[in-house]
Amino acid sequence: MNGATVGDSHNPQIRIRSLDRNAVNARTAAAFGNPSPAMGNWTKAETMHCSVANSLRRAMIAEVPTMAIDLVQFIENTTVLADEFLAHRLGLVPLVSHNVDQFKYTRDCTCTEYCKDCSVEFTLHVKCTEPGTRIVYSSELISSNKDVVPVTEGDDQGVALLKLRKGQEINLHCVAKKGVAKEHAKWSPCAAVGFEYDPHNNLRHLNYWYEKSIKDEWPLSKNAEEETENDPDAPFNYRAEPTTFYFNVETVGSLEPQAVVVKATRVLQEKLGALQLALEEDQNPDTTANMDDAEPWV
Repeated sequence: MNGATVGDSHNPQIRIRSLDRNAVNARTAAAFGNPSPAMGNWTKAETMHCSVANSLRRAMIAEVPTMAIDLVQFIENTTVLADEFLAHRLGLVPLVSHNVDQFKYTRDCTCTEYCKDCSVEFTLHVKCTEPGTRIVYSSELISSNKDVVPVTEGDDQGVALLKLRKGQEINLHCVAKKGVAKEHAKWSPCAAVGFEYDPHNNLRHLNYWYEKSIKDEWPLSKNAEEETENDPDAPFNYRAEPTTFYFNVETVGSLEPQAVVVKATRVLQEKLGALQLALEEDQNPDTTANMDDAEPWV
């Protein structure tokens, strides 16, 4: 899938430069239309502003839903770790959330506390009976749903939750729920999201501090290969704006990186759609009132 381009010639395009299990590196660029005969210059068909790129970054971090442990009931805990400490560690364990859209938010569910439609139950019961130290891993959590399990890779046993000595025991019951990182960071599907624009600093948004040479002390990133450096003697265009952004999305494994990008884009579309409807209702209050007064459908 490396090198794949998404989008048409009249809209912002996304080119995936590299993709693996937990990370995606993509380049977004604004599209430009044909020269306008009326204006006599190049007109923009649609431009991705820096604020839009940052909105996409924030949506990927904080508004893409995943599953995470939200409730922990301790039945037996004779370890050296307090219940609150273990509950916090369990909440941060990444869970496979490919089917998160099949679950409801707790606030939208009709159950009194939790059910299979809005949650997944986990159990953990381990007792050390041999001399030495027994490490308990997240892969030992037993899930009630085979599609929602702790994230592991290959022979990896997952996150080390705690250590037991002979005679110590941990027995608990967990409930994982659907949520977003705006509520708590444990629901974030991303470990890190960053973007860069103007790698040659042609727009002069950065003022480098250096001792002898900028090029020697501030090496260019790999993204500089995608663009050309402006002639330093050419007139400076102070109206120029960035239109190309280089994203690097690294996930914790709960969702595939390309799924995070797609879901974040849908979140932005839904928000803009809701804003558009609100503005239309505010500009046409009479139409809204007539719709409210109309007879209900039979």
